[in-house]
Amino acid sequence: AVDCLQRLHLVLAASKSPRRLDARLVELLQAVLCSPKCPEQIQLLCAAILREMAPCDGLRLSCHRIHDTKLLSLVSSVLLAQGEEKAAVSAVGQRVVKALEGRLPEGQSSRYLLPVLSNVISLSPEALTEEQINVVSKKMADWLRYASTQQGVAQPSGGFFSNPRTRQPGPVTEVDGAIATDFFTVLSLGQHYTEDQWLNMQTFSMLRKWLLCYGGKEMNTPNSGDKSEMDRSAMSVVSTSSTSSRLLPPRERLREKAFEYCQRLIEQSNRQALKKADGDLQKACLIEAVTIMDIICKQDSSYVYRAASFLKILHGRINGDATYARALLPIAQFFLNHGEMAAVDCDAIYKHLFTDIPAQLFHNSSLAFEFVLFCKDNSRLFTETSSIFRQRFPNLFKFLAWNSPPLIAEFVDILPFLLDVGTAIEIFHLLLDLPCLTAALDVQMRSSSLPSAERAACDPAVKPATCLEAFRNPLYRSAFQYLLRHAFISSFLTARRLIPLRQLLGSLASSPRVMQCADTVPVLLELFFSVVAEFADASLINQLVVLVLQRSDQLYEIPAFKDDVHRVLSSQLVMLCKLRPALVVELSKELLEFSGTVSNIQNKEPIFTHVVWAIGEYMSVSYDKRCTVEQINRFFETLEAVLFEVTQVRPQASVPNYAPRAITVLMTALTKLAARSQDLIPRVSLFLSKMRTFVQSPAVTSVYCEEDREEILTRATELMNLLKMPSVAQFVFTPSVDVAHTRFQKEVNDTLPSALRIVTRLLEPAPGFVPG
Repeated sequence: AVDCLQRLHLVLAASKSPRRLDARLVELLQAVLCSPKCPEQIQLLCAAILREMAPCDGLRLSCHRIHDTKLLSLVSSVLLAQGEEKAAVSAVGQRVVKALEGRLPEGQSSRYLLPVLSNVISLSPEALTEEQINVVSKKMADWLRYASTQQGVAQPSGGFFSNPRTRQPGPVTEVDGAIATDFFTVLSLGQHYTEDQWLNMQTFSMLRKWLLCYGGKEMNTPNSGDKSEMDRSAMSVVSTSSTSSRLLPPRERLREKAFEYCQRLIEQSNRQALKKADGDLQKACLIEAVTIMDIICKQDSSYVYRAASFLKILHGRINGDATYARALLPIAQFFLNHGEMAAVDCDAIYKHLFTDIPAQLFHNSSLAFEFVLFCKDNSRLFTETSSIFRQRFPNLFKFLAWNSPPLIAEFVDILPFLLDVGTAIEIFHLLLDLPCLTAALDVQMRSSSLPSAERAACDPAVKPATCLEAFRNPLYRSAFQYLLRHAFISSFLTARRLIPLRQLLGSLASSPRVMQCADTVPVLLELFFSVVAEFADASLINQLVVLVLQRSDQLYEIPAFKDDVHRVLSSQLVMLCKLRPALVVELSKELLEFSGTVSNIQNKEPIFTHVVWAIGEYMSVSYDKRCTVEQINRFFETLEAVLFEVTQVRPQASVPNYAPRAITVLMTALTKLAARSQDLIPRVSLFLSKMRTFVQSPAVTSVYCEEDREEILTRATELMNLLKMPSVAQFVFTPSVDVAHTRFQKEVNDTLPSALRIVTRLLEPAPGFVPG
């Protein structure tokens, strides 16, 4: 029977879609589960099968008349698995609390019921009444504080050699083997445990959930809510005196005992564990204890001063031990919540947290997630209370560089809080260098694992052949230090010095970790620009445009990464120009230099195309009164020279395959500029008239497909036709100041190809058409 039930449970558990069992089988499973003579193993399997079937229509179970606590626990687990129907959850909660508050029959144990109660309050905290909450709170306080300090007695095996005169159990011990001299906690060790010791451990495991549900506020019942604020304050003072604890209301008494329990756990965590498992338990209990103390202080501020001094000492004790790094997070959380009230200078705590932990433990994936989640949950609080969050943000990106893409969602939430006018440029460099940072962290880890003799500095006169040699080479030290920096620094000049190091780290470009990191950059770049657009001033926009042009060829050598970044930068460049069209005039030198470089068409075609579009669109007096004819002519001559170079067909020379879009955008930009300085119209018209010869030359037909050639020729014809009506061209391409920002002009820009085709049809009527 056991084997069959195990197989049935495995089938149900492994099925993706819900499985239906015969109604008769469901009845039998329920009957066997509730049978007092059934073996415990079979009861467990029946309950597990019924839970897997949830929600089950044929369920007839009820917990009202069950007195055996083990069976009550199993039946309750099945009922709670059916869903979150509040009536059913409440019925289970009422029955469990009734069993806990009464005196259990001989042989029954309360410890089977606490896990059920924990599930009840998770599903429906309002399932318990105020009176029941007080009853359970009183019992939990006693279980926490007054568990036996003697070990439990081993259950007799009943064998032939069992001795009825077993020796008396000894006292429980601490994790270091010393005899415990204070009250029992989850860190007290023994060979066997008594009933109240099990309840002590279970109570601690559900204490945080209980305090969050019922510790902070009283429910609206006829017997609660009558005390004045002065009475509450007086009671908080009483709560600090253990001699008066019996006089406290149940919830406040539970808070007091829970606080004492957490203090005891923190003291026990200072002992040297004899076993690794006990050491791990120490750290887990320390984290939970600090978290519970934080909750208690939120609910009763009279505990803040005691807790603050206690945790300040704890931080000083563990901050140098990397194995306790996770425990530093709840300590920092406590001081974020209560540091101002406790009048404690917390900057040293935050500085250590954001400086040493990411730099040393970026490779710990679970810590990375918890750390980033901590920053996400407190990002607003950090920006209001401490500047360290913004100063040390480069360190945070080490977690992302090493653990992407699992952390991308959290960084999407954090990034807006890091950005302002002062940090935007630094973060822009950080995002573009993120794959390079991943490679540098990899080199750093491998270097630290080398024997000390191999970690000596290399001869700076010898060019390093590998990344590891470069890491030890003094000539590359400053570049590595910049990539691995802990805090915000001015990065404009240093970014240029990364070029040799970026080339040297190219050997790691195919690393899966580096490639995964590279995939996250475009997403964060788009978010970066969308956030910056909300607060950027003229100076910041101009700086970003210049950096887009400069950094477009200073990227880590991953082809797909470069293509994705160029795509994002090109689209965001248009957005920046739309935000501030005057930048085309103000940055004319940089834009002329970039658009006049023919190699940019092949290496950075998306950015080049959008730069040329922006020049043609915004180099106009309609957008900036400072725009002069001389500037228009200068841009025209530069773009004309580029288009000439691109379309020049030389004998016995191969024709570079430039993107047709770049050619059409160049022609359109030249036409726009000519429409604003009409002395240039003959030059551009002559140039456009030669495009037919260009697209029909054998060298070009061998490179471009027919569709591409047709696209180039059509656009050239349309532009020439438009220039035959200079006044129309001027209106379309150079609107007045009033029209430039209207919906009409936006529609004209959006549907320019359609407008060009309409003009073409007007100038080249169909055969048989007779003008009237």
